[in-house]
Amino acid sequence: MSELNEEQIKQILQGIRIPPQPQILVDLQMEQLMPDPDMRAISRLISQDVGLTGTILKVVNSPFYGLKNRITSVDQAVNLIGLNSVVNIVNGVSIKSQMSDETIVNMNRFWDTATDISQVATQIAKQVGYPNPDLAYLLGLFHNCGIPLLMGRFDNYLEVMEESYAHDSSQRVIDIENQRLNTNHAVIGYYTAKSWKLPKMLCEVIAEHHNAGRYFNSSNDKDSEQKTLLGILKMSEHICGNYRILGKQQEDYEWQTIGSEVLAYLGLGEYDLEQMEANFAEMGIGVQNYR
Repeated sequence: MSELNEEQIKQILQGIRIPPQPQILVDLQMEQLMPDPDMRAISRLISQDVGLTGTILKVVNSPFYGLKNRITSVDQAVNLIGLNSVVNIVNGVSIKSQMSDETIVNMNRFWDTATDISQVATQIAKQVGYPNPDLAYLLGLFHNCGIPLLMGRFDNYLEVMEESYAHDSSQRVIDIENQRLNTNHAVIGYYTAKSWKLPKMLCEVIAEHHNAGRYFNSSNDKDSEQKTLLGILKMSEHICGNYRILGKQQEDYEWQTIGSEVLAYLGLGEYDLEQMEANFAEMGIGVQNYR
């Protein structure tokens, strides 16, 4: 995303207050930068927050990590899945806790779909051999973080979002938001992720996540890690029924435009997609829950 001046950024944010990065994340990132990070100090930091501890243990013990034995302490979790993975999980959990508006926190359909997408993205990343599935997890949790911020700013945002998903391939989801609100959730998400010092590439994928046609049309044959992450995210959104949960639509117009190219790029076919949909359905994840 091209650099904007402060005045342009102010116009985009339109008085939206980006939540501050929680102190625990600042402390964890400081520890990450040390030549020899102290894993016990990291475990102690996390253990001070009961809610965070519970969530990390829940995530680590979920089927998506596939660990043979149940993990019962943060120490074990940090040692088993590594510092980067733990920081990614903490980042994802924290974005919810920083949205202080009660109506936003209680917007279960939004938070549930973010969690589902992050877990599905992790599995797809592993299946296609993407070397950093934790980054895919973090992208799944964070990519729509602009939505609750826009909900808090615009009373009509839910209607605008549903209208955005109702349009076919001639318009992007963000085109409608730009027309109605002069901003959109992808760009707000980008600035939020950037202010939280998330990896630069992740911020860029968040900014572009409704611009996938540019990456997956037939004339664009460039390979990149950003494109792989974007493909994993779009496939995850489709499997999880994002277009139904958030957009209240019967058809996934975005996927219809790019789906076959995304699958081909990731080295997958329609059969692989059907198998994944069936596997996730057994876990209670997927579009079948919203029919």
